[in-house]
Amino acid sequence: MKLDLDEIEALCSAATPGPWYVRHLDDDQAMNLVAVSTTEDTGRGERWPEFDHAELIAATLVQHPRYVDCADERWDVNAAFIAMARETVPQLVSEVRRLRGMLSAAGLNPDAV
Repeated sequence: MKLDLDEIEALCSAATPGPWYVRHLDDDQAMNLVAVSTTEDTGRGERWPEFDHAELIAATLVQHPRYVDCADERWDVNAAFIAMARETVPQLVSEVRRLRGMLSAAGLNPDAV
């Protein structure tokens, strides 16, 4: 399967700029809310409305009302993956382009490898 690096790069460029961070917040009932945010976690577990919802990119756990709650309970790991992907996917695209360039320079077809 050939990766469409242009499409991946376009999606990365169109997304909210990074870095992204995992935030541990509370909803209006002081239940856990795990989110991905454009601002770092303060460690204070702010309760809604004491945090700016406009800074949130995604949520992996919203308990009240129960909007987001994955069955495997991997809220923290999923949030960490999403936040990491914002910085890592563009780096991986660059690395694949670099390696393909090296293969081409060596006279090899990068699509055949």
